[in-house]
Amino acid sequence: MTPRDPSQDPSRGPSGKNPSRWSDLDRPPLDAAALRRALVREGGLWTGLEVLERTGSTNADLVARAETGTAGEGAVLVAEEQTAGRGRLDRRWTAPARSGLFFSVLLKPTEVPVARWGWLPLLTGVAVATALARAAGVDTALKWPNDLLVTVGQEERKAGGILAERAGDDGLVIGVGINVTLRRDELPVPQAGSLALAGAAGTDRDPLLRAVLRSLEDWYVRWRAAGGDPGACGLQETYTAGCATLGRQVRAELPGGRAVVGEAVAVDGDGRLVIATEDGVREPVGAGDVVHLRPA
Repeated sequence: MTPRDPSQDPSRGPSGKNPSRWSDLDRPPLDAAALRRALVREGGLWTGLEVLERTGSTNADLVARAETGTAGEGAVLVAEEQTAGRGRLDRRWTAPARSGLFFSVLLKPTEVPVARWGWLPLLTGVAVATALARAAGVDTALKWPNDLLVTVGQEERKAGGILAERAGDDGLVIGVGINVTLRRDELPVPQAGSLALAGAAGTDRDPLLRAVLRSLEDWYVRWRAAGGDPGACGLQETYTAGCATLGRQVRAELPGGRAVVGEAVAVDGDGRLVIATEDGVREPVGAGDVVHLRPA
């Protein structure tokens, strides 16, 4: 994910206005019809899947559709390119066309207490990480609350992120961005990475997206059947096992300018990161930006 000048996009013609779907053979377009055949089925979670050539933000688009009643639970919106993608804390990013998986899904877990909906971004992280480990052959880890980490040259790099937004009174849109074939000269910052740079066995986005959405459906159905109880469905244990933040010294930068520094020791039943400070206080953090600190 990197800022870029659309006029310099090699997938566009000389005028910058006529994109060619096959100008970069390493980045073929997604096959929307095949994806629908594989994922949309009677009785399944996914009720529709649309692939957009270009849009500002799939999250913004799907939230708008949910609020106008033109999208229901299980809608999946995918973009080959986003021009106004958003991350946590309203951070903005763009990425080269077809270089990653950029999609949003609409969920309506109305039978689950709203107090437990905070687990959905963490659930999505587990689903994405486990799917990519199987389908791409890349070791993945999770940085609390919603970053996907891979190893590039023995360094921990961020290769993806998750953003959840309310959609009306009964819905939640979950957006996922994953760097798949981002190259070194396309990295926005040295800390960024991609599946390709991490040595992925495969970077074909069609099977990767199918694997991620099937994994997300499996975890969501289990979580919903358990009434959102993260312990009963195994989510809390699985997230804890895959969370690279636990056991490390961290600084949590909280809303309002306060910071908490200490060792990340647990993820509690509400999905909050528990930090043990030098004063012996165990402080749960439910929102904020967490920085992994280097050992002294």
